[in-house]
Amino acid sequence: MVHLLTRYSDAYASNQFRALQQFFRWLADEEQLPDPTAGLRGPKVTEKLVPVFTSEELSALNKACYGRSFIQRRDTAILAVLIATGIRAAELAGIRYDADPRRSDVDLWRREITVRGKGGRARVVRIGHAAARALDRYIRVRSRHEQAWRAQLWLGVNNRGPMTANGVYQMIIRRGRQAGVDAWTHRFRHHFSHSWLDRGGAEGDLMELNGWSSPQMLRRYGARARSARARRTYDRIMEGNL
Repeated sequence: MVHLLTRYSDAYASNQFRALQQFFRWLADEEQLPDPTAGLRGPKVTEKLVPVFTSEELSALNKACYGRSFIQRRDTAILAVLIATGIRAAELAGIRYDADPRRSDVDLWRREITVRGKGGRARVVRIGHAAARALDRYIRVRSRHEQAWRAQLWLGVNNRGPMTANGVYQMIIRRGRQAGVDAWTHRFRHHFSHSWLDRGGAEGDLMELNGWSSPQMLRRYGARARSARARRTYDRIMEGNL
């Protein structure tokens, strides 16, 4: 545990400890041996707030992708969808496209995308006009791609297959370095959740959009917006009574 805590996050070390704890409990019961983890406590997990993007950072990321080539329009569209929806990298990579809207996960007319979350549960997320325009531009250049027949929306280059969740992650890291921005895929999820709550969006609606079944994730992702909302509520409630 000491070794893990010197190299990884306390959350990762805690997960490893709990996995070992479960194993030793089973072993002790199965082999009638003493449990070496009995009475031990796992590493304390300190909640860390993930920084949301500033408008300048988002602008720099978009500028890093600017252009009319296939890769530039693809990466621009991916950024736009992540900003607009906060969906997971695996959900993004799993989006399917077909020119027939009845077989496609993308509905530009309604500005909706069907994604499949954990456990294969499907849900529909909404995108704004800017994301819809970026997707439309990408889909038009995608139609001329040699692998346009594939079902996956996000195609690769140089005879590579469609983008995977890891491929999306690597692309975001690369574009972030070009823009001088510390960017990774899950940061967009935190940014979307913060923006939703900070602008007064309902918590129940955010749970639906993010595919959460437990309010525990809502508390974690909404931590950064909590203070800002409290200050605005103070002004609304208290300022009128002073």
